[in-house]
Amino acid sequence: MPEPLTRAVRWDTVVGALLIVLSLLSFGCVDGFGNALNLSFLLGNTLPIALIALPMTLLVVSGDVDLSVASTAGLSGAVLGRLWNEGLAIQTIIPLCLLLGVACGLVNGLLVTRLGLPSLAVTIGTLAAYRGIAQIVLGSDTVTDFPPQYLDFAAGRIGDSFLPRAFPLFLVLLALAAVVLHATPFGRSLYAIGAGEEAARFAGIRVRRTKLVLFVATGFMSALTGVFWALHYASARYDNATGLELSVVAAVLLGGIDFDGGRGTIGGALAGVFLLGALQNVMSLLDVSAQSQTVVTGVLLVVSVLGPRLARRFAVARRPA
Repeated sequence: MPEPLTRAVRWDTVVGALLIVLSLLSFGCVDGFGNALNLSFLLGNTLPIALIALPMTLLVVSGDVDLSVASTAGLSGAVLGRLWNEGLAIQTIIPLCLLLGVACGLVNGLLVTRLGLPSLAVTIGTLAAYRGIAQIVLGSDTVTDFPPQYLDFAAGRIGDSFLPRAFPLFLVLLALAAVVLHATPFGRSLYAIGAGEEAARFAGIRVRRTKLVLFVATGFMSALTGVFWALHYASARYDNATGLELSVVAAVLLGGIDFDGGRGTIGGALAGVFLLGALQNVMSLLDVSAQSQTVVTGVLLVVSVLGPRLARRFAVARRPA
């Protein structure tokens, strides 16, 4: 099979093409999609998914998953609101929230790597636990009176453009994740672990330590997302980011990251994130109900698991014997 055609049937290439087609159709056919306010709204709403998708991509490539990310983000936002109400300076609160995220990721990582528990079961448990702690911390209160300069950074735009002020920070984190996964021995070790954990261990890769680092990084980014969420929407509540884990996992898998590990790219994950974000934005502009949008996300989650497998089978079937 010719190399260009082989590349064309790669799932991440398909998703990138779908993103381009959806964008072109939306600019041409959906009223209001192309104005600066809506594009800024789209990017601002997609950034929480994109931030968590970066470490989640690395984690899924290694063969694990963290379903507690939304609850960690909610807990981070709840602590932000509670400490702000207690009178602490926000410059002190934000590092504390990030350290809390590190602690949440460390708990997940230790349960998985030291006790040998499956990450799916562990993080379903901590999903409930962290959300419960968030409710204890903040109760039913809503905190909104954060410093204007922080609210403007999280929700404002760069000059007259549609780009959010926080977008350059995301680009830095994106570049860091891409370099780590695709241009370092650490990234290559993640593919090796995902392809075969025992073989990676025999090859000298420190599997448990590597996975622990990934869970800690995911907890850190989830807490950062929780802070961003509270400031972007000017609202710290215990139920912030509820259901975000579904969008993150759907976007990552939609981008061609194999749930079994060992396959995937940051570029594919990014395409999946923005395809999902653009689709949700278009559905909102077309007055599609929130329940229907959830159904679409669920369907995409199924497609994202089935699609890459079909694409690989097609590519294998077309190879010369």
